[in-house]
Amino acid sequence: MTLVELIVAIVVISIAVAGVLAALNQATRHGADPMVWEQAVAVAQSYLEEITLAAYADPDGETGCGPETGETRATYDDVCDYNGLNDASGAVDRNGNAITGLEAYNVQVSVADGTLNGVTGRRIEVTVTHDALPDLQIRIAGWRMNY
Repeated sequence: MTLVELIVAIVVISIAVAGVLAALNQATRHGADPMVWEQAVAVAQSYLEEITLAAYADPDGETGCGPETGETRATYDDVCDYNGLNDASGAVDRNGNAITGLEAYNVQVSVADGTLNGVTGRRIEVTVTHDALPDLQIRIAGWRMNY
């Protein structure tokens, strides 16, 4: 083996090693992304379940979609009260307490009247984003019918 062949072999091997290291770096950097996506889905499902368990119409007879004056999330009594809910500082429970480990998840809720297959109801849309992953946007929609 000559010196020229040895140098060419070293260059080829170093290029191959650089490619493998670049792939490993990419895999390591984004290795936890699927867990973050799954947590975002779980957060969105949790909010949607809480909202769909609320009454369809306000028991006090209030009209309009949004919370009444002085209401907090702990006192929301119908689906429309959740319209415009924006937990931009992280996911919180119904009483407003921050959920440990979910501070980077931002939650927005919109509620609008609509019809689904000819039945009148309220369409609930929950959007979850993450501070560290700008591409992450989980949007889950559900319906609450008046039955």
